This record gives sequence, structure tokens and C-alpha cells, in this order.
Amino acid sequence: MFKLLKIIARAGEATEKYPFAPMPVSPGFRGKPEYTSQQCIACAACVLACPPNALTVKTDADACTRTWSLNLGRCIFCGRCEEVCPTGAIELSPEFELAVGSKADLLQQATFTLMRCRQCDTPFAPTKEVEYALALTVQQGVPESDLESLRARFETCPDCKRLHTLDATDARRYVVKGAA
Repeated sequence: MFKLLKIIARAGEATEKYPFAPMPVSPGFRGKPEYTSQQCIACAACVLACPPNALTVKTDADACTRTWSLNLGRCIFCGRCEEVCPTGAIELSPEFELAVGSKADLLQQATFTLMRCRQCDTPFAPTKEVEYALALTVQQGVPESDLESLRARFETCPDCKRLHTLDATDARRYVVKGAA
């Protein structure tokens, strides 16, 4: 009996003191996604990559806003959102304790303003996304003197760009077909 107690004493404790002491997590642990709305450009790449549809985007053209939402109750902590985010606005943290008092506490939201098209005044893309694209073009070596002409193109919706590239007869046919 004493021999067994000696072996147990030498082995130490095999369990963690988890609820009373913090649980150590290994490097690369995929826990709760941390979202930084200041870095987000509302491009919705994370929404397309999310397998359980924990991320959603709703566009309200009347209010000229886009609302980004993360429902932690649906998240499976796969890390796809972190992989595809071009600005690093989503990162998986080591936090795994997600107990809350109500379901509403599991929802994170951010609202972004949409840019209006220079030609037709239709909201089409988040302002931060257009500014990010312009910043990338400058970073790639485009001279600042050409930036204003590029800005006009970036601030035009895809429909107006399409109409602009068509010649006059095709544009009239397109408008007539689109109106019918």
C-alpha cells in the first residue's frame, strides 16, 4: 500500500485545476474570433468563406449602409474568415469560454456607409473598400497625379462602367432592354 502511495506522490497531479485556474492553451489554438471594425473594409470575403454561415452581411440601399454580423453561436472556429480577410480585421484568439446570459450577447455587428455612384447616385460599395483599393494602387507605384482619374473610375458603379464602355448604339439597346 505504501509503495503505491509513493508512486502516486512521485507522479504528481494528472488533472488541471481548470475552473479555479486558467486553462493553458497550445500555440495556434483556434478560439473565439476577435473582430476589429476599424480595420474592416466590409468586402464580405469572410462571409463567402464561412461554412456555417456565422458571418452575414445585409445591405440597406435606402439607408446607404452595409451591416456586418458575426453570430458566435453558429461559429465552428474553423479559421477560414481569418485566412481570407485582406486587412486582418478578424483573428482567432485563444479565448474559448463563451458562456453568456442571453443569445443576443453572442452577436457582434458593425455598420459601414456605402459610396454612391458618381453618375447614377446608386449606393454600390463600402466607402472604406474603395479607399482601400485606391491605397493599394498607390502602393503599387501608380503616380499620385493619376489618382484623381482613377478615383472617378473607382467611384462609379459596375452598371455605369458597363454603359460607359459600350458604344452609343449598344448603350441605347441596353437601356431599352433593361427598361422592359
